[in-house]
Amino acid sequence: MLLCDIGNTSYHFCKDGNDYKQDVIEFNPENITEKVYFISVNQSIKEKLSGLSNWIDLERFIDKKHYYETMGIDRIVACETLDNAIIVDAGSAVTIDIVKNSCFEGGFIYPGIRAMQQCYENISPALAYSFNFDLSLDIMPKNSKDAISYGYLKTLYREVISHKLPIILTGGDALAFAKIFKNAKIDKSVIFKGMKKIMKKADLC
Repeated sequence: MLLCDIGNTSYHFCKDGNDYKQDVIEFNPENITEKVYFISVNQSIKEKLSGLSNWIDLERFIDKKHYYETMGIDRIVACETLDNAIIVDAGSAVTIDIVKNSCFEGGFIYPGIRAMQQCYENISPALAYSFNFDLSLDIMPKNSKDAISYGYLKTLYREVISHKLPIILTGGDALAFAKIFKNAKIDKSVIFKGMKKIMKKADLC
């Protein structure tokens, strides 16, 4: 079973528990002849794949009545995996979604690490710091690097823990955020788990 989660910059494949990525510009999906079950937030790639019969879009097998119209398919699939949890997907943007009793309760979108660092740098070169994930969120900062780190991280931290649910971290920056959310579980395969669950419901496997 070959699964693929397609983003704006890469094809993220998973087969037999092993995952790997291919660049969207360099990779030619026509080179794969086996069946590929995929989701895609990249509309141009999705249109390209519609002409390939062995690439099967799992989005059409998802009941999206509990989600809002413009919600990304990757977020929906991740939510389909959970029963009671809040999932923090730390990528180019940080998405936070709440699931209670297997029902999507809502969520929000926060700038990712690099995007927010760039915002500070655009305000002033004097604020061009990388974030300090080792700072204490219980102590008011007394230097510029910790001041911008605190402003970014404390707001997100307080909102996430306020829901009093188990926290699942996924995405490329999950390890960095694990320093803040010390009791969180890291699960970088949560989307692939969601895809398998959808396939099982649809009797595709």
